[in-house]
Amino acid sequence: MSELIARDSPWGPLVVADAHVHFFSYRFFEILASQKPGLTLEQIQTQVEWSFPPPAPKQLAEIWARELDRHGVHRAALIASVPGDHESVAAAVEAHPDRFLAFAMANPKAWKSEAFSQIRVACLFPAMHQYSIQSDEARAVFEWAEQGSRAVFVHCGVLSVGVREKLGLPSPFDMRFSNPMDLQAVARSHPKVPVIVPHFGAGYFREALMLADMCPNVYLDTSSTNRWMRYQESSLNLRQVFQHALNVAGPQRLLFGTDSSYFPRGWHHQIFDDQAKALYELGVSQADARAIFAENLLRILAR
Repeated sequence: MSELIARDSPWGPLVVADAHVHFFSYRFFEILASQKPGLTLEQIQTQVEWSFPPPAPKQLAEIWARELDRHGVHRAALIASVPGDHESVAAAVEAHPDRFLAFAMANPKAWKSEAFSQIRVACLFPAMHQYSIQSDEARAVFEWAEQGSRAVFVHCGVLSVGVREKLGLPSPFDMRFSNPMDLQAVARSHPKVPVIVPHFGAGYFREALMLADMCPNVYLDTSSTNRWMRYQESSLNLRQVFQHALNVAGPQRLLFGTDSSYFPRGWHHQIFDDQAKALYELGVSQADARAIFAENLLRILAR
């Protein structure tokens, strides 16, 4: 293990492991281009107005490693953000095994466990790919995780993919498959599998809390700006969200994340600043801050 890297925080130097970073690789954009006739990589580069990734995923891994160094972030979970791009994050982890963890989007309808041998977490998007998390195909992913001491990430709630919108790609997402409570039976059937629900349920906050209360293997990822709070009947702020989550799940089942994705923005430090401020103002101890911002993620994936 490399020397621990720490970031300044209200508690003093704090080791940070980001549980949610999208790895927008060259292959990611190649796959997107294949989904729209006539769309080229050159057109994508113009339309997204981002720094385009180098062809080799290890080169992008170097860019991300330098970015984490710049912000004092010790480790990050890199998410291959389209099915078929798992090899990119595997290459990034091979280049920097002490800095990155390999997460990859999977579609259970085309699940091949052997392709995910180097992946630590399979990321499921039921609304995107239109399947029930209780289906036999989805359960096969949980079985893979159980057999290999891995985890499963399940996106629930509101789902929008900005890059698809920019490129005019269809997004026929079906929110009938988005309720966290649909996870209850499969999570309880695989109690040794950590189940990660990002964005506090992304609008299904109450349901995500109910799920976490019933299933001790469910973890809540805190990532993004959490704009879903505007959907709540009563006004919620970030401090209140954290207070409710701490009351139900406790500090041992919260995973800090930013939802960082593209350059030149890079690592989304404002998310860290806002979340650290909210938790500090709630009186969260230094020990619990260490758990939320790094130790919980590393514990469940270092088994």
